[in-house]
Amino acid sequence: MNDIRRTILWVIFGFSMVLLWDKWQLHNGNKATFFPTAAPVVAPAPVGTASAASAGAASVPATTNASAPATASAQGASAVPGQPAPTAAPAARERVQVTTDVYRLTFDSEGGSLTHAELLKHADIGDKSGKNFLLLDESANRVYVAQTGLIGGNFPTHKTLMTAVPGPRELTDGQDELTIRFESPEQGGVKLVKTWTVKRGAYDIAVKHEVVNTGTAPVSPELYLQLVRDGNKPPGESSFYSTFTGPAVYTEAKKYQKVEFKDIEAGKVDIQKDATNGYAAMVQHYFATAWLLADGVQRNLFMRKVDTNLYSVGMITQLGAIAPGASKTLDARLFAGPQVEKTLEALSPGLELVKDYGWLTILSKPLYWLLDQLHKILGNWGWAIVALVLLLKIAFYWLNAKAYSSMAKMKSINPKIMEMRERLKDKPQQMQQEMMRIYREEKVNPMGGCFPIMIQIPVFIALYWVLLSSVEMRNAPWILWIRDLSAPDPFFILPLLMTASSLLQTALNPAPPDPLQAKMMWFMPLIFSVMFFFFPAGLVLYWLTNNILSIAQQWLINTRMGVPPQFNLPKFR
Repeated sequence: MNDIRRTILWVIFGFSMVLLWDKWQLHNGNKATFFPTAAPVVAPAPVGTASAASAGAASVPATTNASAPATASAQGASAVPGQPAPTAAPAARERVQVTTDVYRLTFDSEGGSLTHAELLKHADIGDKSGKNFLLLDESANRVYVAQTGLIGGNFPTHKTLMTAVPGPRELTDGQDELTIRFESPEQGGVKLVKTWTVKRGAYDIAVKHEVVNTGTAPVSPELYLQLVRDGNKPPGESSFYSTFTGPAVYTEAKKYQKVEFKDIEAGKVDIQKDATNGYAAMVQHYFATAWLLADGVQRNLFMRKVDTNLYSVGMITQLGAIAPGASKTLDARLFAGPQVEKTLEALSPGLELVKDYGWLTILSKPLYWLLDQLHKILGNWGWAIVALVLLLKIAFYWLNAKAYSSMAKMKSINPKIMEMRERLKDKPQQMQQEMMRIYREEKVNPMGGCFPIMIQIPVFIALYWVLLSSVEMRNAPWILWIRDLSAPDPFFILPLLMTASSLLQTALNPAPPDPLQAKMMWFMPLIFSVMFFFFPAGLVLYWLTNNILSIAQQWLINTRMGVPPQFNLPKFR
């Protein structure tokens, strides 16, 4: 049993050292040895340098559009799953800015694309100037845009210069919605009219595509909706905990499928391509964007590399034949906002899964629900975390009691074990036999203190992911100096208290007979505490609360069993 526990401890210790080494390398400006981060944004290459083949659709050769500006948005041209824009030089190009109660949006008349989304209800993490969080952006350092267009002929795409129809650009008091309309010129016998509708308090934007056949022959265009972004982690994302950034799709058949950028780079995209339901999304910590179509509409899902460090995810849907002089309309929605579970669930089946709890979703979702209910009662997310940990400790009281009782028994016979080890230190086989005899006579199970605690580990890991993933923690204050539960403690008070509580827990536990194992039991809290100095304050608060409650219960049980609490201080000689 001791050998098994020693092996587990060494594995944990080794993995911790790997993580710490990587962070030390990053701190000194070097590349991570074991877990390298994504490459920085590379200056955009000329348009047309990448293939425009779409997943599951016919490959279309890309051509250079010399007249298009060589900006970051021009990179999306290589992502078009269809024909390029005409080669005639475009007229004036404009940016249309729209403001609602939750958004400040910028649309580009080139394609009528959404290139800038500033969330007015969410501030940048750690920003003191009151700057809002920027989700979508098109700049020298970042590319993250939403685009739509037509393929199947020389039709309008997101590279076609469109005309913005004049109208109000700000949602005023008493107004619930605002429309922004773009009209393309006739191209290939087709005119595309794109109407964006934003609503008060909503993070989903309705997008109506009206396709008009202005020619003399029937046409059968296809509509594509795509999200294009660079492969970098979001600005300010901590490297001390891993959250997913990248594309994801959902279908009723295959459920939620996320793909790393590196897998797209390597051509390892294995997703369901044909479906009549689901969505295509780009996911990052706390926020997401997603293209949504009504259930029953046939769609082809795709992911691919667009250009150097640029990737796209999206859907293609057929519009069917359109007779001369006729038109067809298709409605879509673009979600671009925070990962609030209730909002996501109401928008589309499975959309709440962009808030990714991993394999512990079955435990994380009820824990989040309980945390949300406690917040409604207490009105503070910090106190809700404390209350949730308290309820979990109550729920697991008897399991913990069994574990601490076993530890207390171990502690009571520890002097006898130590004397025996000293007496038989030159006879390891006899020592092991004698130790098992003592355990048997005293009715002590050396693993009795571990098993009840191991049962609870999945629950506490699930709670860890709830706190790490919940956007409600962003800029949420607790008390005094803790003004943001999603950011590290600025004065390191919580991590220091957590370190002290971890060491106190170790001191209260019976000292392992094996000297090497005893030293490891003291090193581990110190190693993990270093990592907690860089963790969000909400996570440290949860761990600190758990430690304090565990110490209180252990102290109570030891006293009841007649084993006075003693501090087993380390001996490193």
